[in-house]
Amino acid sequence: MIREASLATLYRWREVAAAAGLGAAGLWLMALGGLVLIPAGAALLAVAAVLGVTGWRRLRFRQDTLAPGVVEVDEGQIGYLGPGTGGFVSLPDLVEIKLVTLRGHRLWRLKQSDGQALLVPVDATGADRLFEAFSALPGIDLGALVDALAPAQTGTGGTALAPADVAQMRLVWRRQGEGIVAR
Repeated sequence: MIREASLATLYRWREVAAAAGLGAAGLWLMALGGLVLIPAGAALLAVAAVLGVTGWRRLRFRQDTLAPGVVEVDEGQIGYLGPGTGGFVSLPDLVEIKLVTLRGHRLWRLKQSDGQALLVPVDATGADRLFEAFSALPGIDLGALVDALAPAQTGTGGTALAPADVAQMRLVWRRQGEGIVAR
């Protein structure tokens, strides 16, 4: 009865819509008035605002699934199982996250403390789970993380990822602390 594309759009916006509904309920409680309902409505509105911002960031982080392979996040470990490559990175060993654009494809470059790096396509199946994994990292700016996925602006007013023959790297996060040399 509902078109598949419409259902997919509704599913993608589900967190933002739920936060908006919760915010509307908070406003309704505040409109009823009273010593109990106004603070309860304000608290509900504050929770809705936090959930709405988080849902909006997750919405912007999700990409259409186009790349081969599957991303798994389990027990503090990120795994990518691709057709030709793959591997695992432990979150405590993660020291750097870069967004790499290579031949028109975007990849997360996850570097460990021992120097090994794992390349994970941004648009692989399950890559949206990386948002929660990355949010657990100390000192990460989730706004910068989401903004890194925004397409670059071209001079003609359109958007483009990068020219097909140019490789680009953008530092998203680096662990601060002993034993790590900032370059």
